[in-house]
Amino acid sequence: MAKEIERKFLVRSDGWRSAVETKSVLRQGYIASMDDRSVRVRILDGRKAKLTIKIGRSTITRDEFEYDIPIADAEELLRNAIGVVIEKTRYRVPHEDFVWEVDVFTGEHRGLVIAEVEMTAETDDPALPTWLGGEVTGDFRYSNQALATEYGHDRHGLSHSA
Repeated sequence: MAKEIERKFLVRSDGWRSAVETKSVLRQGYIASMDDRSVRVRILDGRKAKLTIKIGRSTITRDEFEYDIPIADAEELLRNAIGVVIEKTRYRVPHEDFVWEVDVFTGEHRGLVIAEVEMTAETDDPALPTWLGGEVTGDFRYSNQALATEYGHDRHGLSHSA
């Protein structure tokens, strides 16, 4: 079992674009969604699919179980997802000793840009790039789970800018 330890921020400028290493197009949806756990299916670049189970109430750390699944299964699961299927392009952006993932949303959440950094310990203190806006770590509204299941058709309460 892996631990997911991350911080999340809104993005206030395009300053990150010049440092992009890679990008992936993601489609993801939730098969199950509860306060302290979720089951997500994700298709990456139309070529790979993963099923992910996340458990935990912490704002920074959760248990994460992830498995490769056939794309045909993932497509079928997405057709049965709760709420909306999230569409976004994820850019990997190194900054000092950490790699940031910048998600540029399309579809239902067009205009929303969120950056997250995965850490190896809660005590890690990554240098914050100047292009970051306000921190939204622990704000459930900005979790992919909430964006898919609660804010899919209604952006009420969400800020798309830092």
